[in-house]
Amino acid sequence: MNTLAANNLLKTYKLRSTPNRQTILHLFLRKDHALSHADIENEIADSLDRVTVYRTLKTFLNRGLIHKVLDDAGGLKYALCVGDCSVAEHHHNHLHFKCVRCGQTNCLDVEVPEIRLPRDYSVEEINVLVQGVCSACGTGR
Repeated sequence: MNTLAANNLLKTYKLRSTPNRQTILHLFLRKDHALSHADIENEIADSLDRVTVYRTLKTFLNRGLIHKVLDDAGGLKYALCVGDCSVAEHHHNHLHFKCVRCGQTNCLDVEVPEIRLPRDYSVEEINVLVQGVCSACGTGR
């Protein structure tokens, strides 16, 4: 993805385009799976410090550009939002799939069934993680 397209995406989410935001956004656009803070640090090596990565992820999350993905170990990963997410709300009633072979976590376009809670409870976020073997690791069985 070129810089112009990344700039347009940042503009869509009303974010100023900076070199740091460009670097992290390009990484998300190149990968087809969710990334942890450590994954991002490893990929960008010496270009950005830990605090800058953290602040950029928080800004992207607050603006609706990325969403949180919880993994089976209680770790936190992030994935690009698709659709109509915004500062006001995220729309992520879909499955996250973690491959037990390669360890990658992907967003799958499979809706989570409606969950009805007792009267005095309210849903703020739904996280569904399915574990198994992804299509890339399952090839050639």
